[in-house]
Amino acid sequence: MTEIRHTPIAPTRTQRLAPGAEIDAHRHEDHQIAYAGRGVVAVTTDAGSWIAPATRALWIPAGTVHAHQAHGDLELHLLGLPTRHNPLGLNTPTVLSVSPLLRELIIACTRAPAADTPERRRLLAVLLDQVRAAPQQPLHLPMPAEPRLRAVCALLRADPSDGRSLAELGREVGAGERTLSRLFRGELGMTFPQWRTQVRLHHALVLLAEDTPVTTVAHRCGWSSASAFIDVFRRTFGHTPGRHHP
Repeated sequence: MTEIRHTPIAPTRTQRLAPGAEIDAHRHEDHQIAYAGRGVVAVTTDAGSWIAPATRALWIPAGTVHAHQAHGDLELHLLGLPTRHNPLGLNTPTVLSVSPLLRELIIACTRAPAADTPERRRLLAVLLDQVRAAPQQPLHLPMPAEPRLRAVCALLRADPSDGRSLAELGREVGAGERTLSRLFRGELGMTFPQWRTQVRLHHALVLLAEDTPVTTVAHRCGWSSASAFIDVFRRTFGHTPGRHHP
């Protein structure tokens, strides 16, 4: 992310983006909620990427340099919130579970004019309560700085179906298994299997947004069977891949 736009006020609007479309790196002084009413939205920062289907929303704190990317036909709801409103108390992005009520509140706030009326203030108050209560989801894919670890991660991001062990990948990048295992825990805060599952889930969400059949998604993302993929997906998202849209 090279040229960084600075937008003092985070936009509140509904925007439609074609598959693969991007919003270049930028930052704004307000907090922002990004919600995909349809499709999947990915947000990338220097610390990694976060991805959210239509059952999740992204919280982007004020001042965070970030870029958006659309997967599938994206209906993107962007809601700017003044910095005095931080119901999560977070200064890093996170993915939130979106209840049916929170979904409708986000849509209402981004489709109605952003006038400072008593009705809108009441709407935002309920929305902030719902955001505060929303469970946070482990959908962050951190990216390392250490060259050998970055090389291993790049291999798996390029081909999530790559089933090689950490030792085998290490031989390709010139690092031992113990060294890489230590780097995964120390730099990324997770084990190698945990990170690989995350990258596979990220890729799976992208493929599902493109209406790829579940069996094909499982194969392309490295699961041994569709049932194994469905099991991991259900445990992560609370429902099956075929129901990842609200």
